[in-house]
Amino acid sequence: MYFRLFLLALATFATGTAENIIVGILPTIAPSLGVSVGIAGQLTSVFSITFAPTAPLALGLTIRFERKSIMLSALAVFAFSNVVAGISPSYSVLFIARIGMAAASAVVCLIATMLATELVDSGMRGRAIGIIFMGISGSMVLGVPAGMLINEWFGWRAVFLALASAALIVLLLAQSFLPKMGQRLQSGPDYKSHLKSYRLLSAQVVSILMIGGHFVLFAYLAPYLTETVGIAGPHVVLAFIAFGAAGVSGGYCGGWLADRLTPRMAIIVTPFFYLLALGAIPLFSDTPAAFIAVMAVWACISWMISPVVQSFLISADPATVEAGIGLNLSAMHIGVALGTAAGGLVLECASLQALPWAGCILVGLAVVFALNATRRGRRMRPTG
Repeated sequence: MYFRLFLLALATFATGTAENIIVGILPTIAPSLGVSVGIAGQLTSVFSITFAPTAPLALGLTIRFERKSIMLSALAVFAFSNVVAGISPSYSVLFIARIGMAAASAVVCLIATMLATELVDSGMRGRAIGIIFMGISGSMVLGVPAGMLINEWFGWRAVFLALASAALIVLLLAQSFLPKMGQRLQSGPDYKSHLKSYRLLSAQVVSILMIGGHFVLFAYLAPYLTETVGIAGPHVVLAFIAFGAAGVSGGYCGGWLADRLTPRMAIIVTPFFYLLALGAIPLFSDTPAAFIAVMAVWACISWMISPVVQSFLISADPATVEAGIGLNLSAMHIGVALGTAAGGLVLECASLQALPWAGCILVGLAVVFALNATRRGRRMRPTG
């Protein structure tokens, strides 16, 4: 069972790595294709813009097709898109290939999460989702340095060919070891009922606000480390390695917490303690050693929220869980965009030192929405 879960996590890792891998190889791609670095940077933007709506729309496939088959097809599309990217003769071809990668990645993340919950008993669903998010968080943390190394040794085209090879390996393993499973939906995902529930909608907003609060600082962490904390040179890389290790562990910790407590308790506890960790960051900025310890806690809790929220959605309303998971994957990317934009605005109007406090505002609102999500409605009086 655990091998199958880690195989699903490997699928999300392989496809999720494509999202941010462009960041480290922009200086090589831009002159090679005859475009500016700013234009080349849109290769990352188009990935996120494509991913956000694709995840909920992909649920329509489950009406007609078995879920394992959908995931295998998505892995094939992802591999093909990366091959096209690796041999692309122009920027426009690479741009279109990035759209294909993003759509396939969204489908893989969605289906892998749904399959993971079916492989385990109800008491382990949180941990199963947490393992999947270890793959997603690992891809975001490790994708940039991995791309930079491959680019340095073999060139930027080899980066995409390596992603294609990884996807094909995962495809073959999944074909061999994953059983056919996953009931087809008898009708389309029930987005209307899900969004009409103030509790479920509040839980989705928790994801947006907490991830947004995280990216207010994380998107600008490198200059914050250098200019505010005083960490420079190779120590910045070590700080990011520590951040990455803590972040990857957070996915499992979030699932464990949802199982250990109840999802209803976990969705309150997680943003509350994250608020404390984020608020502690500026207090320890003058002591690098203490800052690294606080940063590791901050990183871990930041990746706990997605499995916690998804466990809550499953327990709160099993009837709309497919719609809930699809929308939550979109909520993650909305949070990334919100936090990055808010952080940039803070830098324009204030300073680097203000970033953690701005993030605390969003996370504080996440706590409020978490409390709202866990409110119990009044019981209806029996009739007759």
